[in-house]
Parts: sequence; structure tokens; C-alpha cells
Amino acid sequence: MNRPVTQAPMLDVIGIGFGPANIALAVAFEELTDGLNVLFLEKRDSPRWQEGMLLEDSDIQNHPLRDLVTPRNPRSRYSFTNFLFENGRLFEHLNLGLPFPLRIEYEQYVRWVAELFAHQVRYGVNVSAVEPLVDAESGLLQGYCVRDSSGREWRARSVVMAPGRTPNVPAQFADVDGERIVHLNDYLFALNRVRKSRPPRVAVVGGSQSAVEILLHAHGLGDCRKVVGITRNFGFRQKDTSPFSDEVYFPQFVQTFFHADQKTKGRLRAELEGTNYSAADKDVLEALYVKLYANRILERDTLEIRTNTEVDKVDADGAGVHLALRNTITDARSVESFDLVVLATGFLDIGVGPKREAYPPLLSAVAPLLELGSGHLDVSIDYRVRFSGQPAHAAPLYLNGLCESSHGMGDSGSFSLLALRSAAIAQSLAERLADGAARPPSPFSTQQAPHAALDLASDVAR
Repeated sequence: MNRPVTQAPMLDVIGIGFGPANIALAVAFEELTDGLNVLFLEKRDSPRWQEGMLLEDSDIQNHPLRDLVTPRNPRSRYSFTNFLFENGRLFEHLNLGLPFPLRIEYEQYVRWVAELFAHQVRYGVNVSAVEPLVDAESGLLQGYCVRDSSGREWRARSVVMAPGRTPNVPAQFADVDGERIVHLNDYLFALNRVRKSRPPRVAVVGGSQSAVEILLHAHGLGDCRKVVGITRNFGFRQKDTSPFSDEVYFPQFVQTFFHADQKTKGRLRAELEGTNYSAADKDVLEALYVKLYANRILERDTLEIRTNTEVDKVDADGAGVHLALRNTITDARSVESFDLVVLATGFLDIGVGPKREAYPPLLSAVAPLLELGSGHLDVSIDYRVRFSGQPAHAAPLYLNGLCESSHGMGDSGSFSLLALRSAAIAQSLAERLADGAARPPSPFSTQQAPHAALDLASDVAR
């Protein structure tokens, strides 16, 4: 619904979500812009990253220098290297000899940077809608009203969306028992819940890095009655780690991919899929294979893999979740029951077709204003959403970390290009807001010291 403009927007920028994408943006605002009034809204009650997949022995899948800031500004105080230095762990970390940092340490780094921007964040805000503020006389889009689930409102001249990608839930699972069928985002929470009653039977659906990590973790706990991996592939595939293929994560490839036609984009996605999707690192694949072999030696059935297998039907009752399985080679069929089913099935991207959505659900109220000629929203090279029937200076709206279909795999949720993408958004946004419009005084200015602590409630428009 278009909302008539009755007052000037309170803020210059509202960022929805405060995970790595918008944390990097907060850093970019501070280092590259001057005096923007910025507020980030985050549904979690404190800074966290991947808490549902924070497995103690797992590492990250990107070079540690591809952090929140280093590729853009190696001298920044917000780098991973400086985090190690300021926390007295630099030499110990270097002495580990690990190619990639542990995930638990990188999570601490992300949280450390987030806490330095606490004065710009309102935690515990579950945003439920983004509504356009349209001038009643001119029909021009002038800003946005952001609402949360409790009815609170914030207003701004621009919005940067970084709520994280929508989990991909296969159709057969969509309407069945949400407590015992979870996406990998909630794996640890769900596992701890089902372990309280009895040793659980756990199924992991998917062929990704996360699927293999979850299989190893669940089996390694030692108190799961059975852990079963289910994949439609012939087996778990190893990632394409060729340095030539990894140039897909170079900044210049973003330009190449963005300006390619749709046929070429499709060919590139198919060719480069193995760098990130339905594949896992060599170390975890070898660890899983050894576990399976050891189980065979010991004649145990606590860890098993169902390859070439589709889940045809899902039912649930008091005894568990029942999966009707079909082998795609032999057509053999079976029904297996589990206490927990974890979907390591990826996330949705912007687009049309399987594993796609036309736009993030939070933009439903803005959708009538969007350019949807291709069946989905369209974005510019600077990650700005394009509108239909609005001038170029209309209130800018950006997607941060949701543009893989238009910008390539560097926008797939990876840290690889976070720092450079945040710079592009920050600079584009600052230029578009620098039109001489008067701004109200705000405690959220990017000129504030990054460790200031301020009361956020005063800037809530009710």
C-alpha cells in the first residue's frame, strides 16, 4: 500500500539485517562517507553469525583476508588481522598453520566488529514490512516506512536490504512438522532439542559442504542412534578449487557477469557451480569416507549414505518423520523414519524458476513500484533496485548480498567480495542522497565514534 508522505523521513538510511553484509556496509559508511544518519535493524537480540552452524571443528571457506574490509582498505582497524592483534592471538593464530580460520574464531571476529557499531543498531527488531512513502500530489517515491512485528515504525530516505537469503525448502517438506524438519540454519538448535528425549535418528538431505559437515558433527557426538545422508547425486562431490575457477570471485568478474546476456549467464553458472554448490572441501569428504569405512570394519550402521536417492513423500506423526525414498538408478523404494531431518538444500536467489523468488518477501508492499518486466526485480551494477515509472532520483533501495543471479557467485553469501560490494553501495547511496535536502540531527550519524553507546528508542516513529 502506498503511504502518503506526511513528514520528512527521519533517517538517511535504514539497513535491514546486521549480519556480515551490513556490518561491512557500516564500516564502509564510516570510512567512505560523511555524516549520514544510519540505523540498522536486526531481529536477533545480539550480534551473532551462523549460530545454528557454529560447529567447533569447522573452518570457513574463504581466505581470511577476504574479510569485512581488507580487500578495500588493508589499513582498516576492522580487519581480521587487527582483530587477532587487539585480542592477543595474532602469533598463536599464525602458528596454527591452518589454510582457513576456524569458524568459531571468525564468528568472534564478526561479532567484535558488530559490537563497535552498537550505537547504530537496534537489536530484537523483527522487520515485517517495508512500505513506500509516496508523495500524494506528485506520486514520487520519497522514502520508506519500515515496520516490525510489534507495530513500531522507522522512516528513512533509503533502505539497504540484507536480511539473508530465503532458505530453499523442497516442496515435499514445506507443510510438514516444522519442529522436526529444519533448514541447516537451525541445525544446532534443533539437534539439542531432540537429543533431550532420546538418542535421535538424524537425516541430512543435500550434497553440499554443510551437509557433509553436519553428518560428521552429528555422528561425532556419539549419542545419535543413527545418522543418514541423503543425496540425489552419485556421491558427494569435491569442490572445484582450481585457481582459474576461483577467479569467479575477482571483482572484475562482477562486471563481466553483470553485462553478459542471460544465455551466457546460464552457461557460466553451470560451468562454475562446482566452486560453491553441491560440493564439499577435500578434507571433510575424506573424513566422512574414513568414518564410513571404519563403521564397515566395526559392523556398525550408525552412519550411512543414501546416494542417487530422491525423497518422494514426507509424513510425520508421534513416532517421527517418515521419508519415502526412491533410488533413481534401480527404482528401489523404502520408507525410513527419523527424529530430525536437516535440509542442507541451499537458498533461494532472485529470478524465475526453481530455487528462485521474484523479490525478497519483505518487499511485497514495494513490489507494485518495482521494474518486474522479467518476472523478478531488476538491479543496477551498484546493487540498486530499479523502479518502474519513478525518476532516477527516487528514494534508493539496495540489495546487499542477494544479487547472485545478476552479479555472479561473488554475491552468493560468501565473504569474498563483501568489502568491495559494501563500498559500491555506500558510495552510490551517498551520491544519491547528496542532493542538498535538509537532514534532521541524529545520534546515528556516521561521524559518531564507532564505540559510542546511545539510546535508540528516541528515534522510533510511532
